[in-house]
Amino acid sequence: MTNITDQIMQQLSTVIEPELHRDIVTLNMVRNLRVEDGVVHFTLMLTTPACPLKDVFKVRINEAVIGKVPGITKINIEWDSEVPADGRLGRLDVPMRSIIAVASGKGGVGKSTVAVNVAVALAEAGARVGLMDADILNPNLPTMTGVGNGRPGVNGTKMLPIEAYGLKVISTGFLIDPNKAMVMRGPMLHSAIRQFFTDVDWGEIDYMVVDLPPGTGDAPLSLAQSFPLTGAIIVTQPQDVAVQDALRSINMFEQLNVPIIGVVENMAGDFFGSGGGEQLATKLDVPFLGRVPLDAEVRKGGDYGRPIVATDPDSEAGKAFHALSQVIAARVSVITLQSADAIEMNVVG
Repeated sequence: MTNITDQIMQQLSTVIEPELHRDIVTLNMVRNLRVEDGVVHFTLMLTTPACPLKDVFKVRINEAVIGKVPGITKINIEWDSEVPADGRLGRLDVPMRSIIAVASGKGGVGKSTVAVNVAVALAEAGARVGLMDADILNPNLPTMTGVGNGRPGVNGTKMLPIEAYGLKVISTGFLIDPNKAMVMRGPMLHSAIRQFFTDVDWGEIDYMVVDLPPGTGDAPLSLAQSFPLTGAIIVTQPQDVAVQDALRSINMFEQLNVPIIGVVENMAGDFFGSGGGEQLATKLDVPFLGRVPLDAEVRKGGDYGRPIVATDPDSEAGKAFHALSQVIAARVSVITLQSADAIEMNVVG
């Protein structure tokens, strides 16, 4: 006769994770299950701390077990998370579970603003987040994170990133005179980006958010050729000229076999219009991650080093960035697990 724990696990195997389309038992999300006096206790291990689906899981788990397993009257769920690791990164000397490139086809669309605010939102959710400024020649992240005067410490032979808003941040802006121009050729850019991965003591990182310079030049090529990127986020404004350049950026990453996490439409509203980013995503059959409204406070937050998700999370823009972080985290989990399946199939084959 099947014992009660087996009956509970059998019922839990009918609960499907909405993003990954697999049951929570197969995904090994159910941990440490025990039964005491008719109450089921277990930990549900989510694939991201930014998961917005806790209430959905509660309802579906109760529906699957209560009244279906004799003697069970209540379910007590403890929540935890474990971001799935990109298996390709495990073979490299980088302590990162995923690398997310944030790119744009042209400058001025708010790409760095998106990178900073999404990174802060992920950190606020409880993730371990790194923020790397791959715009080596024109670094903006020190200013936008409020640590423009920071200088990295040293741990042995490695630099220590600057910490701000729960993030670990590295940028050439911490290493140079801000009043002097940086002049580098392609090979030097390539070397600088690699050093930010290998010569910085990051500790363990769930999401490494990399803010790329605009366009399709040396920096994105160097990054994609040096490290396996979990995926790329493409930021655009709604108007046609920005969308056309975003299209080129998507094409570049597709040629480099980098998954497209999706498109973000930034600065949406009366001034720039709305809908261009969503139309681009539909046209290319890539996910549309969401839109952020045009808001002067977002710009001020970038200028003064106060990301709006931290200073005004209840504003429309703050809510939009938090929602974006959740969608991006879910997409990263899907892409990572799909990559793991592909690796496993190749090994078995």
